[in-house]
Amino acid sequence: MASIDIQGVRKSYGTVPVLHNVDLSIQDGEFVVLVGPSGCGKSTLLRMVAGLEGITSGAIRIGERVVNELAPKDRDIAMVFQSYALYPHMTVRDNMNYSLRLRRTPAERMAHVVSAAASKLGLDTFLDRKPRTLSGGQRQRVAMGRSIVRQPQAFLFDEPLSNLDARLREQMRVEIKKLHRDLGTTSIYVTHDQVEAMTLADRIVAMNGGVVQQVGTPLDLYERPTNLFVAGFIGSPAINIINAVLRHDGEQRLIALESGERIPAPPRVGGHDGQAVKVGIRPEDVQISAQAEGDFAGHVELVEPMGLGTIVHLGTAHHALKAFVVERVNYPVGTNIAYRLPASKLHIFDAKTGQRLPE
Repeated sequence: MASIDIQGVRKSYGTVPVLHNVDLSIQDGEFVVLVGPSGCGKSTLLRMVAGLEGITSGAIRIGERVVNELAPKDRDIAMVFQSYALYPHMTVRDNMNYSLRLRRTPAERMAHVVSAAASKLGLDTFLDRKPRTLSGGQRQRVAMGRSIVRQPQAFLFDEPLSNLDARLREQMRVEIKKLHRDLGTTSIYVTHDQVEAMTLADRIVAMNGGVVQQVGTPLDLYERPTNLFVAGFIGSPAINIINAVLRHDGEQRLIALESGERIPAPPRVGGHDGQAVKVGIRPEDVQISAQAEGDFAGHVELVEPMGLGTIVHLGTAHHALKAFVVERVNYPVGTNIAYRLPASKLHIFDAKTGQRLPE
């Protein structure tokens, strides 16, 4: 195992920059997830760590070595791709031990390592089968097993679950988390799926436009997003965003919503009188009632039953809101609803820069 340090890394294709001065330190044994929309640079960064893409400037260290000029095979890493990349004419056993055979590993040692990896991944009964006879989830396990037997310093995962259906993705997330717990190998995982990021990561690196937006634990990004991009990308259902202006009323600081309604500002929030802001509130923090118990009035536009709870879409005079409630409610469309926006649950961002206001 080894730490991975990415220092001032930039990447351009000709005159087009795709990564801008990325600095990131990944600790030995840490599981870090790179998350962001398509084209944000996360896969390019992963491929640069793997040696599959060159670096325009900066340095990448794996352990004590600067690996900028090292070939992928000399970096002592293993990569799991979105496509399983299995040899169709080989059995599961031969796919898993292929790299060991290239290294001329003794047969007894090779059999032991493959058997141990197959046992961890539930592949014991599939070792003599060909990939075409396996399900998508089983093939991805074989691809992971092929990486495990190499006992690398780091695992790199490039959207490995994208080709699986929802239930298999859920199962494989659990398998990957258990695997990391058992092996403790430094891992970098790329995904555009924020649910995968939240459930797998020790730390998340949120990226957009080739720039690292925020680095932190999943709850750091969820509870204290540093800007509007992170607030909107992390969380499902997505955060509500409302236009507003900061106001002072004597000793009290208020937020004037675009509807003209006013609510208390969160304690210690910065900003100045008259500053245009964007107010964010998570759907589960919107308090609703059909009994006229609330600060504001709206009406039901849509109800989405989720099993675990219900997403209620509210219409108001100036903005739309989503509320998530754990009850299995079924409000008819058009039902009048009262709602509250608790000050302690608000996230306040500068309207011009999109950055979170200091507190």
